[in-house]
Amino acid sequence: MPRKRFADLPSRKQILDFIAASDQPAGKREIARAFNIRGDAKIQLKRLLNDMADEGLIESGRGRAFNQMGGVPRVTVLRIVESDDSGSVYGTPEHWEADTPAPKLRVIEKDRRGALGIGDRVLARTEERGDKHVAHPLKKLAKKQELVLGVLRQEGTRFWLTPVEKKERRELPVSDVADGEAGDLVLCEVSGRGPRVTARVDAVLGDPFAPKSFSLIAIHKYELPHEFRQEAIDEAARVAKQPLGEREDLTHLPIVAIDPADARDHDDAIWAAPDEDEANKGGWKAIVAIADVSFYVRPDSALDKGARARGNSVYFPDRVVPMLPEELSADICSLKEGQDRAAMACHLTVAKDGTLKSWRFTRAKIRVAANIAYEDAQAAIDAANEERVDVSSPTCSMPEVEGPVPRGLVHGALKPLWGCWRALLAARNKREPLELDLPERHVVLDEKGRITSVAPRERLDAHRLVEDFMIAANVAAARALEAKQAPVMYRVHEPPSREKLEALKDYLETFGIEFTLGQVIKPSTFNRIIERVGQSDFRPEIMEQLLRTQMQARYAPERLGHFGLALATYAHFTSPIRRYADLLVHRALVSAYRLGEGGLAPADAEKFDEVGEIISRLERRAMEAERETVDRYVAAFLADQVGQQVMCRITGVQPFGFFATVVDFGGDGLVPVSTIGQEYFRYDEKAQQLVGEETGTAYRLGQKLKLRIAESNPVSGSLRFELPDQQGGSERAPERRDRVRTGGRRGRPPNIRHQSRRR
Repeated sequence: MPRKRFADLPSRKQILDFIAASDQPAGKREIARAFNIRGDAKIQLKRLLNDMADEGLIESGRGRAFNQMGGVPRVTVLRIVESDDSGSVYGTPEHWEADTPAPKLRVIEKDRRGALGIGDRVLARTEERGDKHVAHPLKKLAKKQELVLGVLRQEGTRFWLTPVEKKERRELPVSDVADGEAGDLVLCEVSGRGPRVTARVDAVLGDPFAPKSFSLIAIHKYELPHEFRQEAIDEAARVAKQPLGEREDLTHLPIVAIDPADARDHDDAIWAAPDEDEANKGGWKAIVAIADVSFYVRPDSALDKGARARGNSVYFPDRVVPMLPEELSADICSLKEGQDRAAMACHLTVAKDGTLKSWRFTRAKIRVAANIAYEDAQAAIDAANEERVDVSSPTCSMPEVEGPVPRGLVHGALKPLWGCWRALLAARNKREPLELDLPERHVVLDEKGRITSVAPRERLDAHRLVEDFMIAANVAAARALEAKQAPVMYRVHEPPSREKLEALKDYLETFGIEFTLGQVIKPSTFNRIIERVGQSDFRPEIMEQLLRTQMQARYAPERLGHFGLALATYAHFTSPIRRYADLLVHRALVSAYRLGEGGLAPADAEKFDEVGEIISRLERRAMEAERETVDRYVAAFLADQVGQQVMCRITGVQPFGFFATVVDFGGDGLVPVSTIGQEYFRYDEKAQQLVGEETGTAYRLGQKLKLRIAESNPVSGSLRFELPDQQGGSERAPERRDRVRTGGRRGRPPNIRHQSRRR
């Protein structure tokens, strides 16, 4: 690893983690010592700590030590989002980048009570009161109109807006419907406060149940940029025509691209062959060829600005919102069969045991021999393996046969790839990365955009093969940049926090599983837990909790390793068509190894920390939009099954009820505690379960049970379940919410505000 440079200060998160983990007061001196900060760099550290204090991340404790704050800045811009019947108003920070939900602060108006309404913006001073924060307005700012997405409902001559947001439970009166009609999906401006809140239709989006409307909801809700500026479109058309220039010619190799059958773009293609070098006997030569996006998208160009604003492509069942215009993403940059394409080639030398012996990067010209679906590649290799063909034979004169993959290509391309992959797999198994079997939901649509099926996507060896080739190339890219002491945008996945490990320990104890906190935590630590559980009934429960224990991966210029993959260094290199982080890594390689034009701009290198935070946030936005859209499709698919029983698995337990997902299709829904029995149910946070005090009936995380679908709302993507033996469910005895208990004393339940938890 290169020696630490002057500007390498710890990130805000590293400092917060250090303060939280420190067993003694942590001041500037202790932080400097922990991160080996010396000399003039201490001045920069002091500025950083002052900034963190201003941002509300830390505050001075006793002496010169620091304490973590709730993340609420001392002075911030708040947007008023709620008002109650008493006249109190509440606001949330306009800019909130933490992983936790933005806090809601009560705004204390001194002179003109009632002057603030929903949608207003204020510069406010915040202070902590108990375990909450309140805000004191300093200045009212220009208003940004709040837009709410919802469906129009008509009641007599009046119209109401039903918001699509799951957590928004009230309807809003509509003062002006414009051209909207009952049942239309609309964007509305919201104004007013308390009982006088009203909505006015700003745009009519059409039928919420029409094909592509579910993704349109997510696009508008998350403000995903889905249209390109004309300047970027014109630039894409222009650069697409530029000649490929001098490149390494790899068009003679049978390089193949293995992708999903419904892939919209093709970033990567792979090739392998036995290494003829005696020094690497039994090893392999491999090439991972990646679309050379940096050749077309230059720093600070219109295309670059648009790509950075998006951060990544967003994939929905019915459409893709690309990071780059389709002229590039779906055509000239996409590695299509039989077409000459510009590629960044990662040449790998793989030892017999699967370790990487060497690597080099070149700009190359390739011609993909075939675009193959995962399922077709798997079927072809399975059939070929039964024939026992010698893959080391330099020629293969076997006749072509009918089928998705020609026989000559199977033995000339796929068989060597599988041979090299077996070596990479051996190295992977020795590393023991985290092995959580978490199936992905796959929504299948017909040609008119209607749902035909929803099912877990089958995971094949073909998927694992491509994944391991990509991981090898990503590791090589990070190491190649480190060798040149060049900037690296790492893909960081840190070990679980102490707090999460303590929660896991408590949880595992309820199953009689011992978990020692003092041990060195590795991915294999969690794999051993899964092995001990075996195929027991509570295996899904354990898997669910292990997933929740993990940290969220992110992008940063700090070499902190990838815990889940058990790798000391890792960067994303293999998907520059759809991820801006990969484009930055390509540019860094171009500059470090002098591969031509399109390298990393010095100004961009200096902003890697900031850019990493931005694209990490945009990635989370895309994931939420994709997940919610699939939820809407699942709800639409299950809408015809309301009243029927389905097998579910409990995915979350709270004092007010439990959340469950349909085993075969996904789709999350709530079972309110008011519907699950006539007795008190005690919430056991440690065991993540609700327990009936009289019968001992328990509903716990991961448990499988049959539930009846009581409600399915495709617009919001929400489901509501009830137990099969309940008639009327949540409509009975609404006061029974008071029967929830979280301790040993009868009385009022805690004041809990529900917010949907997404995994």
